[in-house]
Amino acid sequence: MDDANSPEVNKRLLGLISQDFVKVSDQLKEASYQIRKRGFSEHPIFVAVQKEIDLGILLINKTELENEWAYRASYIDEFIQRGLVGLESVELFKENYRHPDEFCCLFVVQNDFAGFVFIPFPED
Repeated sequence: MDDANSPEVNKRLLGLISQDFVKVSDQLKEASYQIRKRGFSEHPIFVAVQKEIDLGILLINKTELENEWAYRASYIDEFIQRGLVGLESVELFKENYRHPDEFCCLFVVQNDFAGFVFIPFPED
């Protein structure tokens, strides 16, 4: 978890995803709101992938909005259940989780590289 928060990792992930994120940000912001409103989780996570992965549920398919990444909706409990976030790291994750109305929590997966990044939603 500590490595995923390093500035070098965040820069790399932001570089990979930022142009694509703009195309899907409105849908992800609404999904984040619905996940929280319906009581699924206070910590929505969106998994951004270029290849099929069994994590979360498909929200936006590749090319659906002229995007190059697919986006899957998940939350911290699934990450814990699958061993992607250890129980000892849950509090650290929650402490570092940014306000979901302002930031999107992305778990970016590219080949064998993966990590969390918080990216601000564009302002209206």
